[in-house]
Amino acid sequence: PLQGGNLSSPTSLLLLGFSGAYKAQVTLCLGFLLIYLVTLLGNMLVMTLIWLDTRLHSPMYYFLGHLSFLDICYSSVTLPKILKDSFSPQKTISFVGCITQIYFFLWFGGSECVLLAAMAYDRYLAICHPLHYAALMSKKICLCLVAVSWLSGSFSSLIQALLTVHLHFCVSKVINHLFCEIPFLLDVSCSTNALLKTVSYALAGIIAVGSFLLTLVSYIHILWAVLQKGVGGPKVFATCTSHLTVVALFFGTGAVAYLVPQSHSSKEVDKILALLYAIVTPMLNPIIYSLRNSEVRGAIRRALRRRWSQIPQG
Repeated sequence: PLQGGNLSSPTSLLLLGFSGAYKAQVTLCLGFLLIYLVTLLGNMLVMTLIWLDTRLHSPMYYFLGHLSFLDICYSSVTLPKILKDSFSPQKTISFVGCITQIYFFLWFGGSECVLLAAMAYDRYLAICHPLHYAALMSKKICLCLVAVSWLSGSFSSLIQALLTVHLHFCVSKVINHLFCEIPFLLDVSCSTNALLKTVSYALAGIIAVGSFLLTLVSYIHILWAVLQKGVGGPKVFATCTSHLTVVALFFGTGAVAYLVPQSHSSKEVDKILALLYAIVTPMLNPIIYSLRNSEVRGAIRRALRRRWSQIPQG
């Protein structure tokens, strides 16, 4: 039955999503909707605070504003389609739509990897080279780093999407996943996938592993400066804790999902892992920066005080 209907056309695919009864689908839909709303509102709040509060007009928060925008884009690639499919008996997606989803998902994910590395580099300069920080992290340098993050993610995803276009499907066009991803397309494709696998792993190594290593090197230098030179101390760790937590969530969930061998007997577990890095992490990022960053909390309090003072009293 899964091969019938619209799936007789080679231009469409079927996403199985989560199996379960109608009540379970309703519960999942409400949960996904809540996650999406929190993601949108939280990241928009961070972007608005950075824009309005002049105390947050620094390189660190310039990068954070772009990170919040990336998180909105990243979750918007998958969540609206998942919400639409929650009540649909046929969770179909066109092949062009599937390739488009892969392109934007890889673009925003790759750009976020590079941007997190740029934020770690910013913390390294601020802590280890404070006297030269203004010159080394000027507005022009910040703009260049953000441009590199967007362009590198776009270039990597474009190559992978163009290679994915040439996949062929002999019999099955059923993807046992929530959204389109290259590993799950390869599972049902009958094409020779050696080139796509090689290129995908190579680009993932350059973008994801390279960004993680740059982040790790930056924090090793920061830790060395704190331990050997006594720079900053608790104040240094306070400014880095939020970023370290976001890095651990983003790279940690991605590593578990992609590096741990997939269990063919438990595809539901693979889908839950995909939700962690694709949906949950963008929701948690603004919460982490709001709760663990004193300057963001201060900006929220100042914004609330200004809003309260504008309300007529008595």
